[in-house]
Amino acid sequence: MRHQLAVSTIALLTLSFSGCATMTEQTVHQTPTATQKVSPTLAVPEATKSLKRKVAIARFTNETKYGQSFFIDKNNDKIGKQAMDILSAKLFETGKFLMLERVDIAKIEQELEIAGQAKRLSVAADYLILGSISEFGRKNVSDVGIFSRVKKQEAFAKVHIRIVDVQTGKITYSEEGRGTAYSTAGTVFGVGNKAGYDSSLNDKVIEAAIADLASNIIENMLDKPWRAYILAEQGNQLVISGGKSQNIQPDDTFDVLAQGKMVKNPQTNMMIELPGKKVATLTVVSVVGDSPENEISLCDVTDGDLSKYISSGKFQELYIQTQQ
Repeated sequence: MRHQLAVSTIALLTLSFSGCATMTEQTVHQTPTATQKVSPTLAVPEATKSLKRKVAIARFTNETKYGQSFFIDKNNDKIGKQAMDILSAKLFETGKFLMLERVDIAKIEQELEIAGQAKRLSVAADYLILGSISEFGRKNVSDVGIFSRVKKQEAFAKVHIRIVDVQTGKITYSEEGRGTAYSTAGTVFGVGNKAGYDSSLNDKVIEAAIADLASNIIENMLDKPWRAYILAEQGNQLVISGGKSQNIQPDDTFDVLAQGKMVKNPQTNMMIELPGKKVATLTVVSVVGDSPENEISLCDVTDGDLSKYISSGKFQELYIQTQQ
């Protein structure tokens, strides 16, 4: 009787642990998730449309020893290019920015030459983004129990970015982002999944680190008012830079401001531009052009007096800004 009871108990325990051994497949987790943070500006529906800022990622380099091997391209920066592509895609998805190519611009110009349309692409960005991967690594952790074994592969990364205002050359924003990604797999009584090397963690941890600061990058570049410039006067209308690709449409209205006086700050020894003064209002009549390189908008002066600038043809002291 005791023998039968013992056999029954062992059988029940075996069935119980076998049930526990039905572990899920090797799973991957990201911290933060790629969609965890949302810019406050994007989270709140806008009453008016947003004009796109022109943004270029000048560089994004891998400054760590990880990934520095023979199996990379001649520029010795496979991971850095991956980070650049991820950040560029996240900014493009917002619909708030006109993304300009910088790193591979030579390839684009080469294709134009092949097509017999040789020219240099020369659209100036409003902001340049400079970034680097400052930390990157992996580790394996095992949790061994009496009847079970769990293997955890973990990757971690830290990225730094800074934003430069092209007009002034000043760094307007700097931040670091951190991310981790890990996968787990295990067995109970030898039943379950055995974890092989998970190379996808390298990709996911970079995406997680960039997602950690992407919201703040977006918010910072949208915080400064959108600007454009008067290029010329033609047929009683003013020609301003920018067009359809930046969301400019007929009947849009803009303020015309005269640049403020430049003064020197004795504490920092730097020149500071004082706030501009509104001198007129423009209303867009039509937009012309089919690419960021040749787009312009034709405007009427609907308020104010710009006759002295029009007669002299000197518009360098003026700039266009969204109405406040």
